[in-house]
Amino acid sequence: MSFPDTESPERGVLTAKSPPLPLIWIGYLLGIATIIAEFAALSLHPELAKEGGIPPLYLFLASFVGGVYWLVCVHRYHVVMAHVPGWKHPISPARAVGFHFIPFYNLYWVFKWPQEIARFVNGRLRQPVMKPVAVSLAVLAALILRIFDPGFGLILLFFPMSYLSECLRRAFAAPAAPQ
Repeated sequence: MSFPDTESPERGVLTAKSPPLPLIWIGYLLGIATIIAEFAALSLHPELAKEGGIPPLYLFLASFVGGVYWLVCVHRYHVVMAHVPGWKHPISPARAVGFHFIPFYNLYWVFKWPQEIARFVNGRLRQPVMKPVAVSLAVLAALILRIFDPGFGLILLFFPMSYLSECLRRAFAAPAAPQ
């Protein structure tokens, strides 16, 4: 699949053949499905609340698919950024996802990749609109919360993604900076 390196004056940076931003509503839906699976698991297996143990497969799958979709969204943001004409994005989509799996480095990584996207957004809009530290702290808090409550943590994980999508939409709609 190839994407044109031309800029459309009426649509800003992205053209009709550019890759679309991820669909964040799917992540919210997966979070709600995980919460429903949590309630079902606790009603069918009340001992899980008291003693813990291995969650049922349907709860694990709902939470796992939601986490995978979040990584798909991270990948998609970096694919979109890689196809912005006149912008050399320093993070490849594979690195953006892969570095989340390196223990301890992933704590740094959730701060690094939003910072690079914010550099583009803030440069394009010529003002500090996107706050990368806020995005990173929200992602980190949601990832930690997912340990204790997978469904609610998953929903909270998609809030910073919604903010990121909105900032990117605004940046893509802005006219290009003169070169």
